[in-house]
Amino acid sequence: MSQTNNNGVPKQSMSPNRRVPTPGKAAVLAIGKAFPSQVIPQECLVDGYFRDTNCDDLAMKEKLARLCKTTTVKTRYTVLSKEILDKYPELAIEGLPTIKQRLDIANPAVVEMAKQASLACIKEWGRPAGDITHVVYVSSSEIRLPGGDLHLASELGLRTDVGRVMLYFLGCYGGVTGLRVAKDIAENNPGSRILLATSETTILGFRPPNKARPYDLVGAALFGDGAAAVIIGTDPITSLESPFMELNYAVQQFLPGTQNVIDGSLSEEGINFKLGRDLPQKIEDNIEEFCKKLMAKAGLKEFNDLFWAVHPGGPAILNRLESTLGLKSKKLECSRRTLMDYGNVSSNTIIYVMEYMREELKRGGEEWGLALAFGPGITFEGILLRSL
Repeated sequence: MSQTNNNGVPKQSMSPNRRVPTPGKAAVLAIGKAFPSQVIPQECLVDGYFRDTNCDDLAMKEKLARLCKTTTVKTRYTVLSKEILDKYPELAIEGLPTIKQRLDIANPAVVEMAKQASLACIKEWGRPAGDITHVVYVSSSEIRLPGGDLHLASELGLRTDVGRVMLYFLGCYGGVTGLRVAKDIAENNPGSRILLATSETTILGFRPPNKARPYDLVGAALFGDGAAAVIIGTDPITSLESPFMELNYAVQQFLPGTQNVIDGSLSEEGINFKLGRDLPQKIEDNIEEFCKKLMAKAGLKEFNDLFWAVHPGGPAILNRLESTLGLKSKKLECSRRTLMDYGNVSSNTIIYVMEYMREELKRGGEEWGLALAFGPGITFEGILLRSL
């Protein structure tokens, strides 16, 4: 019988290198990721983007080059390719109604990436796909009925009575929302095993540069494509499963009066985004109180006593958070590394950060940490994590 401390966390009684999972608490049991085959080194992006969109505006080209340097991104992956642009040249022409063509590309692409990420995750998990009882599917990159949740379940050969949840158009905080929803399902359905899959592509927002839409250049410099997956469940089977991170407590919060700071709208040309310049400041003004709310559940008070898995929406957000909370420079290294290696891949990105964090924690480190993401609303999503 395991013993627990005052927080309900079992005292370590097995290997000194592993902590005992808390009975009934959801834990991450496996992780996987997948990307399209097209890789874009950041130094090649500017010339390629302006060539693909037949734009010769030198001032805008120079601005994009400056943005590419400030984002700190080194490589990204994209579904968009020369073959796609040759087949659909209208995607690179301003003002044409191309939503059907974009969805014809995006819908199958995001499910295929989600499938590959899920297969990698299931392989690491080591149990049959038929043991998955629920699917939580997150994407801001497809629109259809039935949704990607059903297509993914079918492609993976999951049982027909698998419980499905589809989370559409949450943007950058969608991955943490998915973790929270999967946690609730796992903890309320003992013995269940939840596959959380996230998948995103920038196809819906690709368009030629336009001085009237300056954020398009930010998106071109920052965002990438890919997919991620995790298996979540409670009370791991010691002989079969290897939990590495516990989802201890979750909170979602929106900031009143900030609905227009991150604004997205769907039109016949695709999806259009507008990002307010005050987004980093809004996050800075509210992040300390939000983090303290999560930390209080474990009686934690010092920010530098935690490990940090933060969605890297951009370097400015990471810099503001680091400064506001007084974090040591290494605390956001996994987030910065993710941004450098993959760019901002919307809902997927937090899972890439968690994978890097898993490797860091294997070498020893803090027991408690926070997963954070920010998106439209402005919405904050946070989870108090416990390293196992």
